[in-house]
Amino acid sequence: MGAALTACPRCEACRYVNEDALRILDVNLNRAREALRVIEDYARFVLDDRDAAAAAKRFRHQLRDMASQIGAHELLDARDIVSDVGRATKTPAELTRDDIESVVRAAFGRLTEAARGLGEFSKLVSVEIAAAAETLRYEAYELEQRVVLRGVLRRRLRSAQLYVLLTAQLCSRDWLTTAEAALRSGAEVLQLREKDLPDAELLARARRLRELTVEHNALLAINDRPDIARLARANIVHVGQDDLSVCNARRIAGGAVLVGKSTHTTEQFMAALDESPDYLAVGPMYASDTKPQKHIAGPDTLAAVRPHTDLPLVAIGGITAGNAAAVRTAGADILAVSSAVISADDPEVATRALLAACEACA
Repeated sequence: MGAALTACPRCEACRYVNEDALRILDVNLNRAREALRVIEDYARFVLDDRDAAAAAKRFRHQLRDMASQIGAHELLDARDIVSDVGRATKTPAELTRDDIESVVRAAFGRLTEAARGLGEFSKLVSVEIAAAAETLRYEAYELEQRVVLRGVLRRRLRSAQLYVLLTAQLCSRDWLTTAEAALRSGAEVLQLREKDLPDAELLARARRLRELTVEHNALLAINDRPDIARLARANIVHVGQDDLSVCNARRIAGGAVLVGKSTHTTEQFMAALDESPDYLAVGPMYASDTKPQKHIAGPDTLAAVRPHTDLPLVAIGGITAGNAAAVRTAGADILAVSSAVISADDPEVATRALLAACEACA
């Protein structure tokens, strides 16, 4: 093994590839695919995250295509398990794992290391394959953040039904009392939405709400401000069409924070998908006094975009207990409301009514 040069008929850019290089490419392709299978199973069966599982599956298909370009027959022919000197060299740490999360972390380690090996040795095959391997490596880094850092949060968000936006000016009672009532009644996500507060006061309220959401096992979102989200240790930052991009919001808030984005049209929705958010909001569903808009997206827009992603979809705008069923039927995973809860005479009763409507059409 090793000295012979083999022609690669499947790749025009590759005239001759050393058999040692083929052997290394084969082992790294296998290592990467095996790691992705572990990651896909974790995303699918532990996190119930269809989007992350689909991403892992898509990566496996990219590796399959890469193998075809190099030459699947040539790779298989170069494989020599019997002579592999590393076959029996296992450390004790490789044979044990502390928990299920350590299993997936180790899989990501193998994936990124294999992608580096592919990137280096595929340079002997073609520039295009080497570039594809590099792209895969960086996409694997992003998927690792999504699954390892944000995976549990994404699962919690996916299981939520009611997302309450809190603006003190719209509250029928004190803002903190209103927040407590919504959380006590079962709201799983609370968003602090204040456009005009001084930064110091905004941060103080965010930190108080963070304590409250932890107490009630709920998630805290901050509207527009990834810096405040990071300082308050919030779970989510939400950005609009005129705010920072998802990528820039995540750079500021940190890789462990979920980032969601508002969309109002199908075109905005499709563009937002390319930003890799953790969820997307679609609205307004109906005319709303809280945030009047000329364009009403409506349930039809929600139904039109639903087939394009497995990400959680948050419907917002004019939602009440009376129309919640129509919105859920159109494809909403989570209902986002503001005045329907915080402006109600009894926010606790209003929250329970919305959750009951969600349960009725689950």
